[in-house]
Amino acid sequence: MFTDEYFMKMALQEAEIALEKDEVPIGCVIVSNDRVIARSHNLTEALNDVTAHAEMQAITSAANFLGGKYLINCTMYVTMEPCVMCSGALSWSQITKVVIGARDEQRGFINKNLSLHPKTEIVTGIMERECSSIVREFFRSKR
Repeated sequence: MFTDEYFMKMALQEAEIALEKDEVPIGCVIVSNDRVIARSHNLTEALNDVTAHAEMQAITSAANFLGGKYLINCTMYVTMEPCVMCSGALSWSQITKVVIGARDEQRGFINKNLSLHPKTEIVTGIMERECSSIVREFFRSKR
């Protein structure tokens, strides 16, 4: 049986790849039936595209894999709470579950009083310390 921690570790591996590319280190995987169908990390610098967040990349990849725009019976594991843009895309995708490593009190969708699709389950705090520290250290190194 796979756990949320198992898949969050994969999302953290994606965040490490982003860090190596000097991107904000956020990683994401989407799982369907205990199988990873999409993995991604931030690519905003590489693509010169403010919409190239890890979540957006993963949603597109998973939809292509499934051959449809809805991510029903899928779970997203993301190291940092999605922003407003990504939460909108997640809502439209009708994803079944979103597992969040660390909350983003400033830019995350939860404190903006936004919600995902009414049937989407949200779990927070999975490997929170590891997920928040990689981002915190990234920004500390930039100052």
